[in-house]
Amino acid sequence: MATTSKKIQSALLPITSGAIILGIWYLISYLYGRSVGYDVQRIIIPFPHQITSALWSEREALWQSTRQTALSALIGFVAAVSVGYALSMLLASAVWVKKALYPWVLVLQMTPVVVLAPIFVLWMGQGLPSITAITFMIGFFPVVANTTMGLVSTDRNLLDLFEMSNATKAQEILHLRVPFAMPYFLTGMKIAGTLAPIGAISGDLFAGSSQGGVGGIGYMVILYNSQLKIPELFATALVACMLGFVFVGCVNWLHWYLLKDWHDSARKVENT
Repeated sequence: MATTSKKIQSALLPITSGAIILGIWYLISYLYGRSVGYDVQRIIIPFPHQITSALWSEREALWQSTRQTALSALIGFVAAVSVGYALSMLLASAVWVKKALYPWVLVLQMTPVVVLAPIFVLWMGQGLPSITAITFMIGFFPVVANTTMGLVSTDRNLLDLFEMSNATKAQEILHLRVPFAMPYFLTGMKIAGTLAPIGAISGDLFAGSSQGGVGGIGYMVILYNSQLKIPELFATALVACMLGFVFVGCVNWLHWYLLKDWHDSARKVENT
């Protein structure tokens, strides 16, 4: 009974706070419209129902844009996870390899994407390849940093046990270091998953195009802003937010699924 009450309370609290925020938004829009005129108000701070109306009227264009951005995010995310994991294995293979390569990984991470974006466009042109490269750059480092940390911080006692058992290096990596680093890797993957839609939309802003008759979400932001279609611009933000939730939800589910049977972090989530 107490659990059910707690669940109802957990559901009602965000709904209540959302209703309050919506009411405040309507009040501000109304007061602003009365002071400057509703034509100006519609451009500066539209009513929420004007945004939902724009979302419906632009649903086909926004759906196509969302699909394109989701594709860029997915490709960039998979590339960041794959390459990041492979590089982590290389960095953890020997101390001298990490000392030789890790500073250059940091250099790559510290270089702002706004600087790299024009270079990607120069090399790969406008569109999907450049957007994917930008998404990759944004999500790559968390995977490398977390996975490498997990691989090199394996329990010393377990390493000694494998050594006493005359385990080969391959057995040590496959049966000890990789499982031990799995939570670290999945944490890096969650961060990369959170950043992937942001990276894809940022990539649209820098390297987006309307080739094929449709651009990504970032491209639609530029388009609507230049045409002063502000309700449509807010609707685009709403779509981007929903895409982020879907993407992160999928990654979180994968994180839970891979750890639920053997790691305390997933079990604690289940029990709370």
